[in-house]
Amino acid sequence: MRAATPISTTMAIRMADAALLRLLAWLSPAFPTGGFAWSHGVEQAVEDGDISDPASLLDWLEDVLRYGSGRTDAILLLHAHAAHSDRAALAELAEFARACQPSRERLAETLGQGNAFALAAAPWGAGVMAGIDDLPYPVAVGALAGAHGIDADAACAGFIQALAANMISAAMRLVPLGQSAGLRVLAGLEAAILAVAAEARGASLDDAGSACWRADLAAMRHETQYSRLFRS
Repeated sequence: MRAATPISTTMAIRMADAALLRLLAWLSPAFPTGGFAWSHGVEQAVEDGDISDPASLLDWLEDVLRYGSGRTDAILLLHAHAAHSDRAALAELAEFARACQPSRERLAETLGQGNAFALAAAPWGAGVMAGIDDLPYPVAVGALAGAHGIDADAACAGFIQALAANMISAAMRLVPLGQSAGLRVLAGLEAAILAVAAEARGASLDDAGSACWRADLAAMRHETQYSRLFRS
């Protein structure tokens, strides 16, 4: 007969499973953050010809994750995770995160999704974010994940993958690309996603910042793009 699992072990497994379920729910494309409305500058990159096929999309997204907003968002998320019980520190971090945005639309994107995330997460007790106006998206996710005891590395990697998946979804409609091609790009980004999450683990806020100039310029130029499907 198989030995019974100790009660303490069973409870630990259930808590870990619950944390995973919450993280999957919060980062699901179905979670109502309005992410489908934003392309993170991908629309302008397609217009400029920088993204025209799966290979150029993979190159573009890997640069954004490793050297641009993906890396910065990972750092912000981990700092929010660590500061989840300190509302003053979270408010200061939110202010810093807003200052990191390179354009009006990028600021609108992170605040729109962050505020929507905080509102939608109310069933999980999102009180940790109460009273902080204009929450950037990675700060909101990091704070809630920390409050629920969700592993910081898992939350960071999941967030970066969700960012990549949203940009791929936009590119699939804009280039256009087939679903299989989009999934190949996402699979091709796994190493970059894990590398960014690992690098962000020991990073300070002084390490935040983008060296992905063309993507930042695309975000700025999108504000005046003549024909647009997306808000950024």
